[in-house]
Amino acid sequence: MSSINSDDETANALERFAQYSIQQPDAVYKVVMAVAIGFFMLMSLFPFYWLLVIALTPNRAIADMGLLPKGFNPGVFIDIFRVAPFHLYMLNSLIIATLTTIIVLLIGSLAGYVFGRHDFPGRAPLMLVVLVISYFPPVTFLIPLFRLFNGNVSILGLPYPELYNTPWSVVMPLSALTLPLIIFLLSTFYSQIPDGLEDAARIEGSTRLGALFRVIVPLSAPGVATAGILTFIIVYNEFFFSYLMVNGAVENWAPVLHGILQFQGTQQVAYNMMAAASIVGVIPMAIIVLIAQDRIVSGLTQGALKG
Repeated sequence: MSSINSDDETANALERFAQYSIQQPDAVYKVVMAVAIGFFMLMSLFPFYWLLVIALTPNRAIADMGLLPKGFNPGVFIDIFRVAPFHLYMLNSLIIATLTTIIVLLIGSLAGYVFGRHDFPGRAPLMLVVLVISYFPPVTFLIPLFRLFNGNVSILGLPYPELYNTPWSVVMPLSALTLPLIIFLLSTFYSQIPDGLEDAARIEGSTRLGALFRVIVPLSAPGVATAGILTFIIVYNEFFFSYLMVNGAVENWAPVLHGILQFQGTQQVAYNMMAAASIVGVIPMAIIVLIAQDRIVSGLTQGALKG
């Protein structure tokens, strides 16, 4: 008898909730959105909170951790620069990401101009082939690139220059893997520029390249900025090639990943320093996202609407 009454109460509660949802859809929508945003924020920010807890806890006390630090050691954020030249590792990552972004935007603009503003036979299949490249896992390129960058491959009888332990061993593969997405994004923006503007630039004596960089690129600034920021973030956070294409020495252009691993010794692992280095290493990307978040959202939105 009690189970029947419980089922009736549940059915009545559901019925009342359904009626309330119909009568007050805006209130229900706000509640659902608040729950969804809260869940997303929890899943996104909790790893950073956990890193902060571990960083503030002295390394000897990191055992059976709870949700609060077992101690308070803010000096660890200074110690990471004393134990290892972590700032130089961050600088290497910033330089590598900047070089890759410049190359990707330059080549991506040229290719995006061709795909977006010229109708030629096989354009759609060729664009599909370009996009398929981005779906290959990086590990498929590892062995041939590793041999190539170590000078073990000759081209036309000439030895290939040894690029291992140089920024180009990271810049080149990441540029190739990032280009398909950027070409697709930029071609979407460039295709929306009226032909009359480019024709006017050509009448004034400008070349196609001049029209591209003087007219089309400035008018597509949101898309170009979005492409550049996305490329920079992807490269800065990349793990695979950044780990395998340099030996970890800061003078050999090792990125921030290797800086974090400097606190992992053979006898002991300084988990608090690794956590602190991870937090510090994320700061440049957090600043870029905070400054450019409106540009990223507007660029992606405009690209989606135009596409």
